[in-house]
Amino acid sequence: MKFKKLELSGFKSFFDKTNFFIEEGLTGIVGPNGCGKSNIVEALRWCMGETSAKSMRGSGMEDVIFSGTSNRPPKNISEVAITIDNSDKEGSGEFIELNEITVKRRIEREKGSKYFINDKEVRAKDAQTFFADLSTGAHSPSLISQGKIGMIVTAKPSERKSVLEEAAGISGIHIRRHEAETRLNSAENNLKRADELKRQQEKQLDNLKKQAEEATKYKEISKNIRTIEAGLYHLKIKDIENETNKIKEKSNEIDNDISAIKIEIRNDSNLIEEENKKLKPLRDRKLENLSKIQKINLDVES
Repeated sequence: MKFKKLELSGFKSFFDKTNFFIEEGLTGIVGPNGCGKSNIVEALRWCMGETSAKSMRGSGMEDVIFSGTSNRPPKNISEVAITIDNSDKEGSGEFIELNEITVKRRIEREKGSKYFINDKEVRAKDAQTFFADLSTGAHSPSLISQGKIGMIVTAKPSERKSVLEEAAGISGIHIRRHEAETRLNSAENNLKRADELKRQQEKQLDNLKKQAEEATKYKEISKNIRTIEAGLYHLKIKDIENETNKIKEKSNEIDNDISAIKIEIRNDSNLIEEENKKLKPLRDRKLENLSKIQKINLDVES
């Protein structure tokens, strides 16, 4: 794979859309101090996944967006795209069959960065791994800046090892290995957490079993209590029914006695009425006799 073109728009000092074609041989950019030569190298690093704003000579990543001048207004979006020639089919992964690959990074104020490979949005890690497979990247030793040669010469063995690994084309493998180890550690932590949760759930299950047993005993005792109470209520109802029947029998006897007395009273009334009928002629005769006696007495006196 070979870098073919670098396209900048709104990145640092590049207000207009600017294309840098990287031709066969040596491509050089010449200009006075402060014209933006370093911004081109930083655009390469930024597009390849640089995450440190300090490395971009800014306090925040949004500082890479064109901030405006006295003649031009500030922009809200910055884009850098790298076009890669893959006519030799030396790529890796899903891009190995493509003749040309374009990696683009876009940042918008207050919305963060997005990465695209052939206009398909990808993760930052995907873009960084893609360049690592090409033995390059944002922190690649192949991007040699001022004083970098001296740093490599005086570097520690571990730092020199990273340069050799990148030259051998295995830096992408190390990134994938690191990612795999991170996932493995995460999986182990998840397993530990799962074991802990399992133990907690087993304790909860034991408690629930005990509660279930107690609930079963409670249901059985409650059932027995309801059965006994039902028996007691049945006996009480029977006693009440017997007392009610006795009261009804007594009431019937009293009603019968009252009926008999009423009949006797009616009979006595009839007898009294008949006797009164018999006494009436006698009373009348008595009155006549009294009248006669009184008359006789009057006659005797006169």
